[in-house]
Amino acid sequence: MPLSAMHDITGPARAAGRGIGAFNVIGIEHAEAIVAAAERAGAPVVLQISENCAAYHGALEPIARACLAVARSATVPVVVHLDHATNPDLVYEAARLGVGSVMYDASQLPYEKNVRMTAEVTRWCQQRNVWVEAELGEIGGKNGVHSPSARTDPEEAASYVAATGIDALAVAVGSSHAMLSRDAVLDIELIARIRQAVGVPLVLHGSSGVPDRDLAAAVRAGMTKINIATQLNKVFTTAIRQSLADDGTMVDPRRYGAAGREAVASEVIRLLGAIGGDISEPLSSVERTAGAAGYRGPTPGGRRRQGPGRLAGHRSP
Repeated sequence: MPLSAMHDITGPARAAGRGIGAFNVIGIEHAEAIVAAAERAGAPVVLQISENCAAYHGALEPIARACLAVARSATVPVVVHLDHATNPDLVYEAARLGVGSVMYDASQLPYEKNVRMTAEVTRWCQQRNVWVEAELGEIGGKNGVHSPSARTDPEEAASYVAATGIDALAVAVGSSHAMLSRDAVLDIELIARIRQAVGVPLVLHGSSGVPDRDLAAAVRAGMTKINIATQLNKVFTTAIRQSLADDGTMVDPRRYGAAGREAVASEVIRLLGAIGGDISEPLSSVERTAGAAGYRGPTPGGRRRQGPGRLAGHRSP
């Protein structure tokens, strides 16, 4: 399936009151697992590459090309997205590589400079059909410097969107990046107020620390794109630890890597159910008309599958 554009999946989801799962990738195992889960759920999904992930791999290109290849092999709509890029040059590189969605994060800058820089990056990207997300109100936990008590003002949010021309807005409503516990308390009333004030999709960062019931409530109140990273890393690492503990002679990374990959796929399926409604629930009419996204659900036969069945059946050569 061709790569999907972000607006092709967020637009119908926003209109139908559903959430879109946006999951951060560390390595190719994450990407494969996320897409496998999306196929199993019959749901669109976003593969996110953070600025920190690109630095971990030494450059953006290797992990971006891997994610783009996994996305193109999927049987459901998959978007590849650059997350939390603070350097405009990384945004421009992502666009040149074929990444069609970016988050330019100028939230640490003074408001006026944030607006000016974000508007400049947005104009450049939109001229090349690249979707732009930005952040207003520093969301807790990023690099350990933000307060989870920060809140986005709805009127300021509306002004910011108008001044920058962005396609989506990440807002501060009580979540915090990199939480290991799931006890964040969201300001659901504030989400609803921002949704009424702002005409673009809202994005919830730091969703790993939010309980399932509150993720669902946030979507009902107006959140569309739900970013999750740490929760996947937790289940990935737990599965690998257990696999190594169970077999002290194991040395093949493919064996314990496969255990981590399968754990991520299972967790993504569960989370997609929490943010998008019961995965057995039929698509709404507005979602069925999202033809531009190429959404047809899993296609029987004829294509290389990314599903959990294929992952579970893997055997190291």
